[in-house]
Amino acid sequence: MPEDVRAWFASRIPAGWFAGPPEVSADGEEILVVGALPDVQLAAGTSEEGREAARVARIARFREETREERVRIAREAERLFRRKVAWGARCGDETRVFTMLSVPVMTRLRMSERTILDTLVAGGVARSRSEALAWCVRLVGQHQADWIKGLREALVKVDEVRSKGPIN
Repeated sequence: MPEDVRAWFASRIPAGWFAGPPEVSADGEEILVVGALPDVQLAAGTSEEGREAARVARIARFREETREERVRIAREAERLFRRKVAWGARCGDETRVFTMLSVPVMTRLRMSERTILDTLVAGGVARSRSEALAWCVRLVGQHQADWIKGLREALVKVDEVRSKGPIN
């Protein structure tokens, strides 16, 4: 993702929203901005469930308190970069993303692959083939995260070499 997108958001996001610069990522359709909020300060001995609830509540409060300004920034970015903007916040181990874009993707599947999706639907894992396919992609992402990260890093290197080539 171009550094100009990151720099643009860094210049537009009000100071104090996040504990450090936000993570900004993008693809061809969407820009995702996720910032870290200060962790909650709770009494010693607070259960993990209590910590989780407090962190989720802090994220919800941030979402409500910044809504108007986030929408204004997003509209400006959408006009400039011609992509939708999604926001998220992280507090401790909890991350929530707001208004994330869901983009339809066309694919051709053979009968054996469709059968897998239909089994997930029949088993109640998903409501539709589309939802079942999204579930499969998330599962691969979770279980193959290191491999996918390595592949992304390799693609960045390929892009760097291409940009130095004879045809730009």
